[in-house]
Amino acid sequence: MKLMQRGAEAVLSTGVHDGENVVIKDRIRKGYRLPELDRKIRKQRTKREEDLLNRARRAGVSTPRILDSDDSTIVLELINGRRIKDTLNKMKMSERKKVYRLMGEAMAKLHAGGIVHGDATTSNMILKGETLYLIDFGLGKVSRKAEDQAVDMYLLHEAIRSTHFEYLEEAWSGILNAYKQKYSNSNIVLKQLEKIEKRRRYK
Repeated sequence: MKLMQRGAEAVLSTGVHDGENVVIKDRIRKGYRLPELDRKIRKQRTKREEDLLNRARRAGVSTPRILDSDDSTIVLELINGRRIKDTLNKMKMSERKKVYRLMGEAMAKLHAGGIVHGDATTSNMILKGETLYLIDFGLGKVSRKAEDQAVDMYLLHEAIRSTHFEYLEEAWSGILNAYKQKYSNSNIVLKQLEKIEKRRRYK
């Protein structure tokens, strides 16, 4: 195995599983928690993420396939593509526009399926060919609440603002256009988004 990333909640490594290149996500033991409670929390969070990945795929969203799992580990298909965070600013306009559409459609499908990603940033989007994959559902949940879905969109907007500011206006326009076309409740969510933006602005 080769270490990819060490976060607060999990360690990501690459490896091989049944002859296939994979990503292994292992939730870290927390020494400050009682061992029994720690096992329970890691098991619950692993199961939740596994469930969300499966739900997202059923909703038509491209995500890595789950190849194996246990109480604290998920073995996922390795997506050999380009992370949007690293490549969007280098793309030609025609390619950027395709990506915006794919992003909007992915968020629409998620929300229509009652799923909130929880960390919808360009760091968690990988482009492989013509397909956009969403990864890392560790902060996600099942929710059809307009508030929760609006927060998901707000996080995406802020991620684009911080990393792709030069393209913020065209990106958000393209994303919203696709989101509205593909999600029947988009108007309700976007009205809630306006309220969230106002609350943040006047804090």
